[in-house]
Amino acid sequence: MGNPATLIPGAREATAPVPPLEPGDRLTRAEFERRYEAMPDGKKAELIEGVVHMSPAVRWDHHAGPHADLMGWLAVYRAGTPGVRVGDNGSIRLDLDNEPQPDATMIVLPAFGGRAVISGDDYIEGAPEFVAEISASTASIDLHAKLGVYRSNGVREYLVWRVRDREIDWFELREDRYEPLAPGPDGTLRSNVFPGLWLDVPAMLEADLARVLRFLEQGLSSPEHAKFMAVLKRGESGDIA
Repeated sequence: MGNPATLIPGAREATAPVPPLEPGDRLTRAEFERRYEAMPDGKKAELIEGVVHMSPAVRWDHHAGPHADLMGWLAVYRAGTPGVRVGDNGSIRLDLDNEPQPDATMIVLPAFGGRAVISGDDYIEGAPEFVAEISASTASIDLHAKLGVYRSNGVREYLVWRVRDREIDWFELREDRYEPLAPGPDGTLRSNVFPGLWLDVPAMLEADLARVLRFLEQGLSSPEHAKFMAVLKRGESGDIA
């Protein structure tokens, strides 16, 4: 009896194993997703300008702890701002060559005027309003290749927490360039895209989350945030400067 794989056209190809993702692979977005879905759980990979990037093991003080504090800050803002959603490590289909997986993403839902959509197979498609990266070993990528990709695709705000440098860079897209947000005299930063999203940078760098959240609560109680809530209800968030 012949080999079944020789009797059924395409059978050999159908049973062939999916090649693993390797750093530096140059792939289409479709092939990247096919290989990513076949990987064991717990690994992180991104497609940046058609090239696969994979993160090393995650350390506590250099990533896990700051990441948790960043997500806590964004989650509290989301709780006080209906129409906004926050995601942790979600892949984003930006364009045919780029599918990053930022540490944090915040979007305005389409029904409230947001531009990004959640696809039928549960991916974000299009440019979110805000993305953030915890940057230790990946600083060279986050501040160069990724920054360029987010800029060219129209991500309106991009935050990079350079843990080793004890610095937080928060960029806003103005026309076709990213410009740093101007800090207040006390070192605090305030979003223009998400009014009321206020960050006490010194407190965040000291891992004083209670102080971070107290300052955020001031932002959520501000007239700017109240105005933003009214804009969201009208579904016109894209008009916020």
